[in-house]
Amino acid sequence: MAYQSPFPRDLFAELDRLQRGMQQAFDISPSIRGLSWGGFPAINVGATPKSVELYAFAPGIDPASLDVQVEKGVLTVAGERKADPLPDKATMHIDERFAGRFRRVVTLPDDVDATGVEARYRDGVLHISVPRKEDAQPRRIAIQ
Repeated sequence: MAYQSPFPRDLFAELDRLQRGMQQAFDISPSIRGLSWGGFPAINVGATPKSVELYAFAPGIDPASLDVQVEKGVLTVAGERKADPLPDKATMHIDERFAGRFRRVVTLPDDVDATGVEARYRDGVLHISVPRKEDAQPRRIAIQ
């Protein structure tokens, strides 16, 4: 009688698959649209000694439909991407492009000046620059 294991042939491969599945479950951000990876639009946030720079990658959006607000140290980017119209009698088989309302929120550091925020949209990228307060910027002290 041959011994048959109740475990998969490669236990470590199965454990790796389970671990990836669990990690993906934690990486998914829930939203009203369902589960999505990361969110739309994708954003990069960086800082320089003089400002905080945010880049939102939102191709195909009318800049007039974007709303950028700063309130109580929180920067909000909201808007809507319209769905691409399909020709008559066309059937959608794969729909990976996001359409609908979106909202991304970023908490800003305490040393920014919310009155000097600048936003520019070019080639599908929304660039928001938030300057730091003058007294928070590094300065060189002269030695006497």
